[in-house]
Amino acid sequence: MIAARTTPWAIALITLCLSSLASGKEAIDATSPQPTLQQLKSSGPQRSSYRQQQKPTAGEVPQPQLDTFRQDVLPILTQNCIDCHGPDTQEGNVRLDMLDPDLLNGEDAHWWVEVRAAISKGEMPPADYGALTADDQAHVMDWLTGEIQNASLVRRAREDHSSFRRLSRYEFNYALQDLLGLPYDFSGDLPPDPVSEDGFQNSSEMLQMSTVQFGYFRELSRAALQKAIGPAQQPAPIYWGVSFHDRAEKEWAGHERQLAKVRKDLADKPEKLEAELNKLTKRFHGRSREAFYKNLETGQTETVEWSYNGARWAWRPSAKPPVTPQPAGDVVIIPRGQGLIVELGDTVPNEGTLRVRVRASRTSADATYAPSLRLQFGWHASNNSAAASVISERDLPIDASPDAPKFYEFEAPLSEVYPRNSVRGVSKMGKTPSPSEFIKLVNRSVANEDIQVDYVEVTAPVYQQWPPQSQANIFFDSEQESDEPAYAREVLERFMTRAWRREVTPEEVDRKLALFGKLRPQCEDFQTAMIEVLSTVLASPQFLYVVRTDQAEAADDYQLATRLAMFLWCSVPDEELIKLAAHGELRDPQVLEQQVERMLADPRSGRFSQQFVRQWLGMELLDHLAVDKKVYPQFDKELKAAMQEEPVLFFSEVLQSDASVLDFLHADYAVVNERLARHYGIKGVEGNDFRKVSLDEGSRRGGLMTQAGLLAMNSDGKDSHPLKRGIWMLESLLNDPPPPPPAAVPVIDLADPEIAKLTLKQRIEQHRDQPACKSCHAKIDPWGIAFENFDAIGRFRTEVQGQPVDASSLLFNQQKLAGVDGLKRYLLENRQDQFVRAMVHKLTTYALGRPLTFGDHAEVDQITAEVRQHGDGLGTMITAIVRSDLFQAN
Repeated sequence: MIAARTTPWAIALITLCLSSLASGKEAIDATSPQPTLQQLKSSGPQRSSYRQQQKPTAGEVPQPQLDTFRQDVLPILTQNCIDCHGPDTQEGNVRLDMLDPDLLNGEDAHWWVEVRAAISKGEMPPADYGALTADDQAHVMDWLTGEIQNASLVRRAREDHSSFRRLSRYEFNYALQDLLGLPYDFSGDLPPDPVSEDGFQNSSEMLQMSTVQFGYFRELSRAALQKAIGPAQQPAPIYWGVSFHDRAEKEWAGHERQLAKVRKDLADKPEKLEAELNKLTKRFHGRSREAFYKNLETGQTETVEWSYNGARWAWRPSAKPPVTPQPAGDVVIIPRGQGLIVELGDTVPNEGTLRVRVRASRTSADATYAPSLRLQFGWHASNNSAAASVISERDLPIDASPDAPKFYEFEAPLSEVYPRNSVRGVSKMGKTPSPSEFIKLVNRSVANEDIQVDYVEVTAPVYQQWPPQSQANIFFDSEQESDEPAYAREVLERFMTRAWRREVTPEEVDRKLALFGKLRPQCEDFQTAMIEVLSTVLASPQFLYVVRTDQAEAADDYQLATRLAMFLWCSVPDEELIKLAAHGELRDPQVLEQQVERMLADPRSGRFSQQFVRQWLGMELLDHLAVDKKVYPQFDKELKAAMQEEPVLFFSEVLQSDASVLDFLHADYAVVNERLARHYGIKGVEGNDFRKVSLDEGSRRGGLMTQAGLLAMNSDGKDSHPLKRGIWMLESLLNDPPPPPPAAVPVIDLADPEIAKLTLKQRIEQHRDQPACKSCHAKIDPWGIAFENFDAIGRFRTEVQGQPVDASSLLFNQQKLAGVDGLKRYLLENRQDQFVRAMVHKLTTYALGRPLTFGDHAEVDQITAEVRQHGDGLGTMITAIVRSDLFQAN
């Protein structure tokens, strides 16, 4: 037993006696050329400690190597460590001589893991402490490595691992989308899921089911089924054909009336008449900041007016499709950042698809830039009651030239438009509050480019087929349709198999069929009764829970199919996976690899990128980021949205190309759109769509650490925050979280004028000098200070308040970090193994839906070795995880 212990951080003090890695290295001659970051990335695998690691072979149960410890390791520890960590002195409150060397059976295995990690990271000793000889260090490291691997394998065989949990909020949503064939948000009314200590929302330790939650799931499932089946009869569509020529003609007529009035009023004052006519003519040909009408022949212009009261600007719908007019000389110009409202009245349906066709073009014949158009839906009932929301899936680039305008089409499900005008059907058109609703065409271009529109056509509700495909997926064609019980059995068998992710038994179907028999007399028709029965299928634990085996035994093929689908699609298995599971073929290594490749190539793998990256990197911080607009007026919604997308799309790029995971530390490319490229100073990127762009060798970007959103979310909204950034990097990228701060930590007193004069780095150094703060901050601050060249919104800077930025720092082992470039160099040269293993650990935790334990340590090491030996590809890593015993057992 150990007499006194503290947090795992204290164990790092032990390695004062055990490490001679980074601090003993010779400094590189300043005159010799430094290797590039790409060269460091490429050469790192050759130095990997995982390069020669072999997969353990089955055989005798390993035994603790206690003789080796006593003969080779204990003398080294006694000679070098006991003075500081023995009976007389316990630095860090640790007695090294009391650690149990029997890792297989003792209670101190996790402490030895911390010892080995600190040695391999080169965190110790301080520069003024004598280092171990190379032979002594090798003896300690070899013994630790072997014993940790053996202990992990033995304990895994003994441990129970429960991953029994309910579906997460997002998994429930995606599962319903795939089951019903509808891309709707079915989980909007569910409360947020709790987050595990690892940062994940799919962890078995967090996802229990309360009675209230079960009620939510049941009601949302029923509502989803009703949306999928739709109305009993196909609704007739209504149409709006909106030509701006007629409205513009009224404006030109108004101009003529004003000119005629001036001519009449000033007929006997020729000089004043000429001046007034020139003034009006200039105004009638001016450019408005808002959307405005323009006659392409005469150049006349007039601002588009709109107000909610009186329904004066509402366009009347028609029961017949409108006749599309030829392009006219009158258009509406929508400047950058402005919108054009088309008011539709109070008859827009609640269900079906809203289709909006816009005949548009850019305004310059010579321009190559394509401005972007976005669709919003909204209403304005009164002065204090209004709303508008984006309903287009993506912005459309308007690439047509002005002499050849073309139609651009948006489609949006009306059942997903929220909020709708609550006074529809209550208040009459023309009254206040107004029940009317509108669409709004918004120019979301980054560059100062206009869009011109001359005609808009709106149709609702639109159904591509009848009955809708979502209904046909459930109530498919069958020879049994006239026999309700027989047809109900067919529907149930197919639906239950997909929902429950396995073959269902006849008894299970019989129970649901008996329920149908009870409900059918109470329901108006067959479909209504079936909705109630199918909703109980979705309210069953067989759907709502992810069932996994509890011990290190192979899961059946159906469980493996579910695990695979939840991992890569965040959803239920498709028919191909279910069929392979039914035939017992899914566990075949070649088949399994083919399925991983197929699933990653499927668009549904974008869900995996979205969910894993946001949870792994803690991007909820960015969602709630509040930036001081007085300090950063350029920080707008478009920049924040681009920041939120960049890490996910960068991850997707690495995944789809099976690029090295080391690209997350540094890459010679970025994935950006125009708004983000301008923020970074990258030229030649146009439009709102993201794309991969090459970076110059001297670029300050590349990888995750220099992405603006991740830097911004770890700021305080006004300035950088080295502590937040250092902790984030340690936790997210190296899986090496620092200990929590001790109680009663002194706060930096910014009211002190002497402290206020100091730079941020100087304040941190002063804070770190306090005894209560030193131990933690020595591990955190150097990492965070390396980011100091980036401000609170991730822009690169060289000065702060007129003083040069000092982003240099010293790690605990006296290794110097010169800004982010130095940080990248250090990680790529010294911490590649740690980073790759951290990625394996994070991905495996997410894939299993449970925290990893010491019993999983050996398997994580083995996966890491396989990845390091095969090029470090992200796709390779995912395949290795799926092929592992860890994934296939529990």
